[in-house]
Amino acid sequence: MAERHPKEQVGIVLSSKMDKTTVVQITRLVQHPAYKKVIRVRKRYPVHDAKKLAKVGDKVRIAETKPISKSKRWKLVEVISSIS
Repeated sequence: MAERHPKEQVGIVLSSKMDKTTVVQITRLVQHPAYKKVIRVRKRYPVHDAKKLAKVGDKVRIAETKPISKSKRWKLVEVISSIS
């Protein structure tokens, strides 16, 4: 059986106040189906961050994983750039 590669996305950390959890915002461009205007769509994901590496404002890479809690389905892969 072939090994599955998890989906990965890059986003900005909005909050890191919770224990082992950060909130990451992913922004993407989508064309409106009726008006054809390109609009910016934002979505927030609770991300598992066991080592508390990410800080607010950091650019991070996250990957899809098995469910960790009621809302967490993503884990932190790496901190791409840090604001310090």
